[in-house]
Amino acid sequence: MVQTDNHPQSFAERLIYYSLLSTWALWLIGGLYIAGPVIAWILALHVAWRYYLAPGLPEHQKPHKAGLGVWTWIAGMALLLVTLWVGHINFDLGLGATIKSSIGWAKGWALLAIFIIAGAALDVRPAVIYRAICKLGAQTLVLLPIFLIAPFVGLPETLYVSPLKIVGGPGPEYFATTLYTLEPGAGIPRWQFFAPWSPAAGMVALVYIICAIEEQELKWKVIGISAGLIVALLSQSRLALVAIAVIWPMAFAISRMNKPVIWFLAAPVLLFIGFFSVNIVQTAGEVRSNFEGARADSTRVRATLGRIAVDRWQEEAPWFGHGIVEKGPHLVEYMVIGSHHSWYGLLFVKGIIGLLALAIPMMVSLFLLAKRAYRYPEARVGLSLLLLLFLYSFGENLEILAYLYWPALILIGNGLRPRPTDVSEAA
Repeated sequence: MVQTDNHPQSFAERLIYYSLLSTWALWLIGGLYIAGPVIAWILALHVAWRYYLAPGLPEHQKPHKAGLGVWTWIAGMALLLVTLWVGHINFDLGLGATIKSSIGWAKGWALLAIFIIAGAALDVRPAVIYRAICKLGAQTLVLLPIFLIAPFVGLPETLYVSPLKIVGGPGPEYFATTLYTLEPGAGIPRWQFFAPWSPAAGMVALVYIICAIEEQELKWKVIGISAGLIVALLSQSRLALVAIAVIWPMAFAISRMNKPVIWFLAAPVLLFIGFFSVNIVQTAGEVRSNFEGARADSTRVRATLGRIAVDRWQEEAPWFGHGIVEKGPHLVEYMVIGSHHSWYGLLFVKGIIGLLALAIPMMVSLFLLAKRAYRYPEARVGLSLLLLLFLYSFGENLEILAYLYWPALILIGNGLRPRPTDVSEAA
């Protein structure tokens, strides 16, 4: 059989490729939430084994060196575990709660560092991930009619909750086989596909769109982009609609900053903005009001959750946080304090130290990927995906969805891998 650039060849590539193709099957049995961490820790052991064998391997088989960006993620996610322990000690939460929270860290925040170092250290070719995602898009298009007709023919919203929920997780929605949901008050159907809620489906769809854009074969490119756009639109996520218009063009422009034509094109745009700045600000305010008014109740709850998180962080646990999540009052429908926002969640649970443990790796990586984006396509893709995660950090808790968007983390790691011209960064 002829081997191609998008055919998996190594152990890591086969694991990633076939895991992505198994997404719908895993969703059907409620196994996606379990599969993400399992894949991560298998890759972690594989990376450790490759580094252990490295001295005796031929040069072309040795794992790549981790650069500055990768090490900041490893240090940052490790620091989050330390802040978790300190928070538990400060509030006398007990050994049982500490062990449970540490397992939660291993299924959440740890995945960010593991997948990034796997993408940097292992020879996982991006083309393999792009093709797998496009094939997953083909599966999605085949299943799409079932989801679309479900609310109109009387099928239940949730078919069942998998017994795999016994392994533990944030809630039953992570193990549920849900066909659609109805918007409270309006009764309009929304679709979440294999995500735990609709905005998360929009986020994952955008990851897949960015990857599908890089696919080289036109047929698979069209299939992948079409599936991603349909999922993003049917999720009816406001943030997804903003990201579609902003993320990829922004990354593309950054990657072309060394081209004089970009500056010539930018000059009249900046001049236009200068002349009509007052009108632009007024229009932006109106757009924001309409954006928030589209789901006023949701916006109110999110804002209140954020205020509660910040107030209690400042008054009760400014440095290391509370150590665990807590449900809010009736005012916020008993939702978890700090949910729907990574930064508020970090402040409440892990304090300012925890917030910096995510902010520093993210900022360092954005700088490194932006610097390399004009030379390396892998860095441009990584930059697009990291910008997406940064945007969604203000609307979702990144750690709780890492089991879904993990291909993005691998590609970010691949973009952060030191190239021959970045020898000074190698570590």
